[in-house]
Amino acid sequence: MTEYSAFRVERRGAVAHVVIDRPEKRNAMNAAFWVEIEQIFTALDSADDVRAVVLSGAGEHFSAGIDLAMLAQVAAELGPDVGRNARLLRRKILTLQRALTAVERCSKPVLAAIQGYCIGGAVDLIATCDMRYCSEDARFSIKEVDMGMAADVGTLQRLPRIIGDGMLRELAYTGREVRADEAARVGLVNRVFPTVQALEEGVLALAQQIAEKSPLAVTGTKRMLSYMRDHSVEDGLEYVATWNAAMLQGSDLRVALAASLSKQAARFED
Repeated sequence: MTEYSAFRVERRGAVAHVVIDRPEKRNAMNAAFWVEIEQIFTALDSADDVRAVVLSGAGEHFSAGIDLAMLAQVAAELGPDVGRNARLLRRKILTLQRALTAVERCSKPVLAAIQGYCIGGAVDLIATCDMRYCSEDARFSIKEVDMGMAADVGTLQRLPRIIGDGMLRELAYTGREVRADEAARVGLVNRVFPTVQALEEGVLALAQQIAEKSPLAVTGTKRMLSYMRDHSVEDGLEYVATWNAAMLQGSDLRVALAASLSKQAARFED
């Protein structure tokens, strides 16, 4: 796998494990992070031998959010003209948004494994994932309000569909900390594991279970679920009919039926 400065990418069979690898900085999201995460997930999207992705953070914390040194660097680029400053800031924000959207657009399911701090921009990141899991020590916070700004990289757009509008408003307006048990209760995470080790093992095992399914079926399911976020039920039904008109002609359906009849595990091509 390619070497990165802010990440470590490992392969476990058909599962790619993407690790934010700046533990000495609590995995703060520096300039390299934003460039590399788009590169990584664009590559994983087109890698047919990757069927599921686990995203985690090295060390004690998932991520403490955007690196303050990066924000200071942006501030240093501002000049006296308000209009040109606005143009510069808008471009930078759109670049950060595009980087995280690469995670959401990856055709493979992305499972987040979260321990310790998951703050600010890190919440934007996990909102792009298909599923989220955490250990008992996890702490979540939408901290942008305490920095005098509105979250601008996806939290406010994606989380209403995950935890509901009212709960998101409470967390975004107050910036208060959410612990693991509450995160599970409001639907921010699917499951809480007792330890970080159990978290990693459990999420990797779940990703491996997904990787054993038909890659065409999993990709199609993700595409349909993502499509339904912004379309009506009628539109979704029309789309899945068109999608399956092509996909049902593939070999995976025959392989799955044969395996079911023979009571053996199905093995699908990449």
